[in-house]
Amino acid sequence: MTSLLTAAVIAVIVALAALVIRWSRVSDVPTQKIFASPTQIDRADFATQSQEWLVVVFTSATCHVCADMAAKAKVLATREVAVIEVEYEMQGDLHTRYNIEAVPTIVICDVRGVVHKSFMGPLSATDLWAAMATAREPGASAGETVNAD
Repeated sequence: MTSLLTAAVIAVIVALAALVIRWSRVSDVPTQKIFASPTQIDRADFATQSQEWLVVVFTSATCHVCADMAAKAKVLATREVAVIEVEYEMQGDLHTRYNIEAVPTIVICDVRGVVHKSFMGPLSATDLWAAMATAREPGASAGETVNAD
């Protein structure tokens, strides 16, 4: 009887120890992919070289948000600002070249191809226009008026 009682106590202690170890073990969070926007654009990849600023909208025909973002970006087009839509199905080579893994991706770059602002995913027209204004005139706030071309 004593050996049966000793075995039962040992079994309870082992079970409690196993539960404590299991509860104290923290699961690692699954690794999340980090998408990055390009930091430099080769302006020779795009047909518009005369404008000082270039807005490139990387899209896909299968993306339900992309058409809206492309339309918002096209409003930025002026004599000084070129807006180009690069659709994956038509120009997948440019998506690969600039490592575009998420659409829509919007980049705003200067005449040298240096990216001043970039966005992934949807954003409001106001935020996009404000980003263009601050890229063109650093220090300009969203509330200030920027001379349009």
